[in-house]
Amino acid sequence: MGLFCGIDWAEKHHDVAVVDEAGTVVSRQRVSNDATGFTALLTMLAEAGDRPEDLIPVAIETDRGLWVAALRAAGRVIYAINPLSASRYRARHQVSGAKSDATDAVLLANILRTDEAAHRPLPADTELAQAIRVLARAQQDAVWARQQLGNQVRALLKDFYPAALDAFAGLPEGGLARRDARTILTAAPTPAQAARLTPARLRGLLAKAGRRRNIDADIQRLRGIIGGEYLRQPPQVETAMGIQLAALLRQFDAACAAADGLAEAAIAHFERHPDAEIITSFPGLGKLAGARVLAEIGDDRTRFPHARGLKAYAGSAPITRASGKKTVVLHRHIKNRRLAAVGPIWALSSLRASPGARRHFDTRRAAGDWNHQAQRHLFNKFLGQLHHCLHTGQHYNEHLAFPPPPALAA
Repeated sequence: MGLFCGIDWAEKHHDVAVVDEAGTVVSRQRVSNDATGFTALLTMLAEAGDRPEDLIPVAIETDRGLWVAALRAAGRVIYAINPLSASRYRARHQVSGAKSDATDAVLLANILRTDEAAHRPLPADTELAQAIRVLARAQQDAVWARQQLGNQVRALLKDFYPAALDAFAGLPEGGLARRDARTILTAAPTPAQAARLTPARLRGLLAKAGRRRNIDADIQRLRGIIGGEYLRQPPQVETAMGIQLAALLRQFDAACAAADGLAEAAIAHFERHPDAEIITSFPGLGKLAGARVLAEIGDDRTRFPHARGLKAYAGSAPITRASGKKTVVLHRHIKNRRLAAVGPIWALSSLRASPGARRHFDTRRAAGDWNHQAQRHLFNKFLGQLHHCLHTGQHYNEHLAFPPPPALAA
């Protein structure tokens, strides 16, 4: 058709422009951010020449929201243009620094007109994959919020309540985020209150937190730590810090509950997806980590026709900077940080489950890689194998993924 649409979105209204192959503005309009405005957009596109068999592609600087969902449901091709890329395009037309929403809409349309092949349209993921993306990202955000609040709690305890750090911070499976640690700290947010905890009270708090085993040994351990010699703040300062700790613990409890609840929901949705069996067949990739992987790569097979595209998207593939006689291979910093965050978890977990992954990791370390470099290299290899398995419908095969050396094979 030779028509291209650009939408400069805002909170209350959107500026829309349609240009033809010559760059001439065919139509432009400001519409409201509601159903009425979306109807006005469709009317504007129809008057410009939009046809059901040849829909006008749309460029917009976001990949989420009600408008994107509505455009996606209509079957229209959507290009989510990075705002940084759009700002670089702006300098091609003017160097004065002038800017307006109306001209930005024309700019976005012209990006499609001139460089449509250089930009990737939004993938046509299924509704279930989109739901998994929402839940997995929300759970990851909750985990990051929990970690941030946990660091604040730890820093505050260091200033006035070091006994709690000795009692809980070194425990496995969560440390201060453990339910029993949060329950006891909520009941005794100051060293003075902790010193008054009787064995019966501690037993009740541990039972309230769901503890059923080794309660007597833990009570003895906690009383020994609480009764130890520690420096103390003045009484009134200690009380004030206890109030601050209680407020932080309420936020900490909410973040922990949100992370756990969202994890259950993400796993439940992930288990219903057809790709779940293939993804979890890989060593070290559990259901929650698998949900995060599926959330970021989606289930549109045309999105990554080659494995190298997926590796670049995850940031596991390096970049090469060559100029004249100088060539440098560097770590990729522009990447999907959510997918990249799964890499170390996946790589380290696979070392116990996969002898081949352990051999590959040890070989990279022996070759001089740092620990994180070896993890990233292993993650990069797993991504290539995952791309192959998803495109062929096969499950992970240890012997094909990591063929044993001749000596071991013999």
